[in-house]
Amino acid sequence: MNLIILSQYYPPEVGAPQTRLSELARLMVQKGDSVSVLTAMPNYPTGKIYPGYGGLFRRECLNGVNIVRTFIYPTQKTDFLRRLTNYFSFVITSAVLGTFLLKPADVLLVESPPLFLGLSAVWLSFVKRARLIFNVSDLWPESAVELGILRRNSFFHRISSWLESFCYRRSWLITGQSKSIINDIRQRFPDCRTYHLSNGVDTNRFVIAGNERPHQGLNVNGHCVVMYAGLHGLAQGLGQVLTAAEDLFEDHRFRFVLIGDGPEKKMLMGQAALRGLTNVEFQDSRRSDEIPALIAGCDIVLVPLTSYLLGAVPSKLYEAMAGGRPIILVASGEASQIVNEHQAGITVEPGDIKGLVRALKTLLAQPQLRRTLGENGRRAAEKYFDRETIVSRFREFLEEKLSVAKL
Repeated sequence: MNLIILSQYYPPEVGAPQTRLSELARLMVQKGDSVSVLTAMPNYPTGKIYPGYGGLFRRECLNGVNIVRTFIYPTQKTDFLRRLTNYFSFVITSAVLGTFLLKPADVLLVESPPLFLGLSAVWLSFVKRARLIFNVSDLWPESAVELGILRRNSFFHRISSWLESFCYRRSWLITGQSKSIINDIRQRFPDCRTYHLSNGVDTNRFVIAGNERPHQGLNVNGHCVVMYAGLHGLAQGLGQVLTAAEDLFEDHRFRFVLIGDGPEKKMLMGQAALRGLTNVEFQDSRRSDEIPALIAGCDIVLVPLTSYLLGAVPSKLYEAMAGGRPIILVASGEASQIVNEHQAGITVEPGDIKGLVRALKTLLAQPQLRRTLGENGRRAAEKYFDRETIVSRFREFLEEKLSVAKL
């Protein structure tokens, strides 16, 4: 099978789509497939092109995957004009340069959001004679409305809704990262073929630590380390973590460690300094291969969202489960269902600071509960969310549908 993956985000950037798509590419190459990736010059989430990259385009080969990178206007600013310029700069360069630099393929999988990249994907799937797979990791524009980025029924909301429909109806297959996403698409577009391509985790990379745990610079010193590692953005709602840390300031047993970068980080650091939160520590982003040791070195993993987002299941949830650490999930919906069903942690509604503080105190006071929740999560990760199993099933599905289509 010849596969093209089109994504604005890809390693060496750190993040959920970067890890998920690079692992999909790597595993498919291992199974004998040919995989090419068309992506942007790495710049996320700092908004600056990484050292060693730049120019109009660049070719690379990593783990047997052929990678083509094209120009993008980098920015960390969240204002509408610069964000649109960021998106459309890659839409244009990927469509134009991809026409000449990519070979024909059996399928082309595009990552959304950004939804606008679907324009390039529709064009490239046509010129490369590839069947289009539209991979939805967040429902846009619905998520943009929920986050306050777009106003419902505004001009840009109507345009985005039209574009969503345009891309879905021209896709050979629509894949979604959660059951909620797939169910929503099936209800609104019953004629479209869908597949639940769940996010997951490489469980072999995560080992449950014993009594002597590597703390990986988490500055433990006898504290109960509560860790968040990921994007510091609008959707994560890390302000509620700072409020919980302020409520627990007098309890010197807690230490909150926030690892990562993003558009909200400077504001969060300023708030923590203004409120004198010496129990909160900010650290730089870490490579994906450092995450297992970080999880092994903490006591509790925080997975927060600012509000209910239909279909949102943060990838760090699966990593915490694989690492055998108890989770405090500040979210509702499908993510909450996963944690509760597998008894992998405690769930709290977004904005419920008292509930978050109560959950932290509960896990601090009950070491055995922490161990039990962590063990439950590990078993669930191995049984239901192992990435190699997920990719193998997806590959079998594609081969079956492609063979039928060729008859």
